[in-house]
Amino acid sequence: MPVPSLLVSDLGSMSYAAALELQRDVARRRISGEIDQDVLLLVEHPHVVTLGRAAKQASLVATPELLRARGVEVFEVERGGDVTYHGPGQLVGYPIFDLKRHRKDLHWYLRQVEESLIVALGTFGIPAGRNPGYTGVWVGADGDRWQRKIASIGVHARDWVTWHGFALNVHTDLSFFDLMVPCGIADVQMTSIASELAPQGIEPSDVRQAIAGAFGRVFELTPVSGAAVWSPA
Repeated sequence: MPVPSLLVSDLGSMSYAAALELQRDVARRRISGEIDQDVLLLVEHPHVVTLGRAAKQASLVATPELLRARGVEVFEVERGGDVTYHGPGQLVGYPIFDLKRHRKDLHWYLRQVEESLIVALGTFGIPAGRNPGYTGVWVGADGDRWQRKIASIGVHARDWVTWHGFALNVHTDLSFFDLMVPCGIADVQMTSIASELAPQGIEPSDVRQAIAGAFGRVFELTPVSGAAVWSPA
C-alpha cells in the first residue's frame, strides 16, 4: 500500500491576512475531501503579532503607537496559545492534517509537530527538546531543562482537521519579541538557528527542505514539493 503524501507548498513571503485566508480555505477543502492528502504550507510573513485564544492583555506590552511605528500588524485568531510574533527571517509552517488518518488526539499531534521540529534542527547539529508544561521547542540544554526557545506552536482543529501551526526562528530579528511576553512565558529567552550556529549561518532553503523531510518522517508521509491543488477563496 503506498505511503500517503504530504503536499508541501512554499508560499514565499505573504501577508498574514492572505495566508490566514488561504489556510482556512485549504482546511475547508481538506474537511470536505476535495483535497485528499495532508498539506504543509511554508511561508514568511511581514511583521505581525498574533493573539491566540489564551492571550492575556498583559502579554502584549507594546502600545498600539509603538506597534505602528515598527510596522507591526496585530491579529486575533482562533489558534490555541497566547501572543507571538511572526516576521522576516522566520519560517512559519501551517500543517493542514486530517487527524482521522493519524490519531484523533490533539495532544499527540502537538508532540508530533514538536518532534518534527526537533528532528529538523538535528540535521543542522542543533540539539533541541521540550520543556515540561510548555508547548514549543527549546535549545541550550542545562540539566533537565532547556534554556532558549527557538520555535513556538499554536494550532486549531475542526472535524479533526488542523490549521495554524509553528513558527521557527531562522535568522529572525529577535528584538521584536521585546514587544510582548512571548507565549505568555515570563523571562523566556528567544533564540534562532542563526544565533545557535553563528558564525557559519544557514540557507533558508535548507531549513525548508529539512522541515518538509522531518514532517514526512515523523508523520509517515511522502513529501511532494511544489504541489498546488487549491486556490485562495
